[in-house]
Amino acid sequence: HSGNLKLQETELVRNQSAFLRARCQRLISETIKQCKDMHDEHKEKLERRVKQVQFLKTELEVRLEEINVETEELITLQTRVAKALETTAEPLRVTRLCLEERMKLGLDLLQDEVDLELLNEREVIGGVASALQQLAEEITEQIRLNRSAKYILEKDLKEKSEAQHVDTSCSLITPHTIKQPQLTSTHQQSLAVTPKQWEYVSDVNMAKAEEQKSNSASLKALVESLLEQMFADIQKQLQATAAAFRLKVQELKSAKSQMEEQLAKILPELSSQRMIRDDLNMAIAEVEEGLLKAQAQQTLRNQRPSKELCHDQAHAHLLSEIRKLSASITRLRKALVQSEEKERALVRCQLELQRSISFKASCLYTDEVVCGQHREALKACKF
Repeated sequence: HSGNLKLQETELVRNQSAFLRARCQRLISETIKQCKDMHDEHKEKLERRVKQVQFLKTELEVRLEEINVETEELITLQTRVAKALETTAEPLRVTRLCLEERMKLGLDLLQDEVDLELLNEREVIGGVASALQQLAEEITEQIRLNRSAKYILEKDLKEKSEAQHVDTSCSLITPHTIKQPQLTSTHQQSLAVTPKQWEYVSDVNMAKAEEQKSNSASLKALVESLLEQMFADIQKQLQATAAAFRLKVQELKSAKSQMEEQLAKILPELSSQRMIRDDLNMAIAEVEEGLLKAQAQQTLRNQRPSKELCHDQAHAHLLSEIRKLSASITRLRKALVQSEEKERALVRCQLELQRSISFKASCLYTDEVVCGQHREALKACKF
């Protein structure tokens, strides 16, 4: 009886063992299949994740290339603006120099057409220089913003590359490539973000880069338009000033020529008037001699004896002669006074004409030679 019990017990143990083996075999098969399925699923998700990262990387690289191109174009434009600012220095110096040279001549040239055009020229060129300086500052600031956006994109791109490398490495891990157990950091788990948050960060970075790209394009268009307008303004003003100078030179030459013609007429007239004055003096002296002779004769005849003091024809003629000679002297002296007044007037006209001619010559030299030489090579340069 005990033998049968042992046989039954043995059979039960054997059956239980066989059942356990079968269950373990199923467990092994199911576990291996589950592991393989999970591994395949994980690998598929990793590959999908790698593709997502690659897509975002491509987008970031496109934005990065675009912002780099915009930055390079802004740097080129910045150089143009700097050179344009440099080219305004010489015209502004020449304009101020012309104003100073003309101011030395006094008030006669001030506030004429040339002076007004020179003042306008100084204002136009000075305004262009100020505007160019402001544009240069705006371009510098936009370049800084572009580089800031570039830095953010490069940082995001670097992180995406690292993440892609990690995920790619994960997809290639096999039991034979594992060198040591990989420990999961609870700290990193606490910093994990959702896929939407992860994508949102890159979207924000790309949006900022796109905004700076758009701002750069708008700034470039504005600067190009302003450079064109500034060049046209300076060119127009330089032409207006040059025309005013030409007209002023013609006016000065004409006025100087007319004065010289008038002076050429006055000089012989002055010489003739002086000759007349000398003739009048000689005539007065000659008549006075005659008067003295007649007066002496009258005095001598008045010394005749009283009975001989006859009012004869000779005495009457002598008295008439004295009156006529006195009247002639009076008329000659009056004519002499008038002649001397005319001579002084002619001398004043001569001196005034000579001063005016000298001043016109100085003005002509300043406008035609001094300012002309300064402005000879002056022209508006294409910005």
